[in-house]
Amino acid sequence: MRLDDIDPSGNINDQGAGGGSFSGGGGMGGLILGLLPLLFGRKLGCGTLLILGALAFFMFSSGGINLASGPATQVGNKALGSGANKSCDTESELFACRVFTLAESSWTEIFAQAGARYQPAKLEFYQGGGQSGCGAAQAAMGPFYCPADQGIYLDTTFFQQLDQMTGGQGNDFAYAYVVAHEMGHHIQNITGTADQVRQAQARVSPAEGNALQVRMELQADCYAGVWAARNAERIEPGDIEEGMRAANAIGDDTLMKQAGRVPVESMFTHGTSQQRMAALQQGLKSGDPNSCDFFRGVL
Repeated sequence: MRLDDIDPSGNINDQGAGGGSFSGGGGMGGLILGLLPLLFGRKLGCGTLLILGALAFFMFSSGGINLASGPATQVGNKALGSGANKSCDTESELFACRVFTLAESSWTEIFAQAGARYQPAKLEFYQGGGQSGCGAAQAAMGPFYCPADQGIYLDTTFFQQLDQMTGGQGNDFAYAYVVAHEMGHHIQNITGTADQVRQAQARVSPAEGNALQVRMELQADCYAGVWAARNAERIEPGDIEEGMRAANAIGDDTLMKQAGRVPVESMFTHGTSQQRMAALQQGLKSGDPNSCDFFRGVL
């Protein structure tokens, strides 16, 4: 994806290295934990958290996901400059900064076309551990969005883990998809969708709450596709395939199978691989956020 001409926005911060109980080193346990936010969502009820704990347990007890060392990432962690806690100062951070900045401009335009004003998010980098408005941030948590402070939190070592999941060889669009997906959660937050979903989840069973969470995640995937469609002139050959491989790799059913378990639909919170690829494709084909209404007739 061609992003070299984009100057990073001012809504970006780097917390630097922090403490924490989990290692971001990319081992099997860290990788599984690192995938949990992508797999299970963020604002979860007690029932869903119990399910998350149970799945994490059988992932570890079954030996987890067997991964060989993946190829080197195209977007690496080579330092581009000096200075403590300077944002966008590695290749991977700079790439994420440019994706985030392009997403800001795209959503600002989309909101303006609808006669509304976009409320900016912020991109927060950290290494190993950090702090968010939703509590501690750990590399093992993977990328996440915190509605309390409208922050997208990212330790870019996750890109290396994603490479391992997808066998990535030049996986830049997959990385962009991750950032754009988290921006999709910001859109849900500022439009009120996230609040509506949380209120609905409080009234239903854990399984029904999971089904609502699936819709949340699929909508964020669709919004990521809308962002990409709005910037189609920057997409290069092979980019869409990279995004589809990433969406396929982090589907609930695929991760459960890799953990040696039979997929259980009532435990899904992000959707199957097929659903995630279809949602991303839906946004890519339409370029219209109105096509991403996964809650019609539900909320």
